Amino acid sequence: MKSAVFHGKRDVRIDERDVPKLNPDEVLIKVMACGICGSDLHIYEGDQGSTTTVPPQIMGHEFSGIVTEVGADVKNCKVGDRVCVDPADNCGECFYCVSGMMSHCDNMRAIGTNVDGGFSEYCKVKSRLIHHLDETVTYVEGAMAEPLACCLNGIDRSNIKTGDAVVIYGGGMIGLLMLQLAKLKGASKVIVIEPVDERRVMALKLGADLVVNPFEASASEVLDAHKISHVRTVIECSGLKKTAEEAIEIVDKQGTVLLFAVTAVDATIDMKTYMVFQKEISVVGSFCSPYTMARAVELINTHRIDVTSMIGGIGYLEDLAEVLSNAEKRAKGKYVILPNGDLQ
Repeated sequence: MKSAVFHGKRDVRIDERDVPKLNPDEVLIKVMACGICGSDLHIYEGDQGSTTTVPPQIMGHEFSGIVTEVGADVKNCKVGDRVCVDPADNCGECFYCVSGMMSHCDNMRAIGTNVDGGFSEYCKVKSRLIHHLDETVTYVEGAMAEPLACCLNGIDRSNIKTGDAVVIYGGGMIGLLMLQLAKLKGASKVIVIEPVDERRVMALKLGADLVVNPFEASASEVLDAHKISHVRTVIECSGLKKTAEEAIEIVDKQGTVLLFAVTAVDATIDMKTYMVFQKEISVVGSFCSPYTMARAVELINTHRIDVTSMIGGIGYLEDLAEVLSNAEKRAKGKYVILPNGDLQ
């Protein structure tokens, strides 16, 4: 099979690999679509992703496809099933797993990060990690279940209540998913701060009540002009020092700031600790997708959320390295790789 293999910093090559042999509890998936994630970019640049990646490694953790073979002990699926995959293959036995914090597993195995993933014609996974796609769902939509699941974890931690005003920094794929989830949670107003014109237009299409170009006006100025004085939740999806600091400035008393974006391991912000004390604000993180994958798939299967309008391009395995190295391409939106060629 053809596989896009990470060999080191900025070194992704198309290699020939043997189709993997199955253990009794595993299934073989013909990968039909695999999304390029910000974590993939971090790995490509030699930085830390969700966990440590040691080359050579087949990346790709946002994928869907067709079951082509099942192990002897597999009961929950059959050949021909259309599925997507939860990449978090955790041990279930360490302190964090048994304490309901599986995203912090001491023995974390992450498909596409430290286990071969979906940028390949075929990928084997444990059967307990698969989720079935409705016949009305495309493979591209199915591949978006994992990023949506991550966003659901963030939304769960963001403390949004019905009627709240919410600010989101960043109008890329993640910010636009957060926008829709905030609306589903009952937010009365969602304000998206995004410098790219096309992304602001898309945010309005997907339900934003207000969009802001940060190069033209600051968030606080726009909020004041529109008499929005109580922002209960701020979701930071840009990963920038400036926006994270500004999020803490604009959030309301006893509000919540969710730092969602993946940053460099040593990235820091300057935080006025007196402000945290005096306003009683909560600053929280969100890591991976613990226990949220099934909910994400249900939202996609019932078409309750748009996961494709923000797709910026479709490519093939041979295009992966070029997309990872080309910021202009990535700025157009989410890129999806089709490892087995055009979808039928």
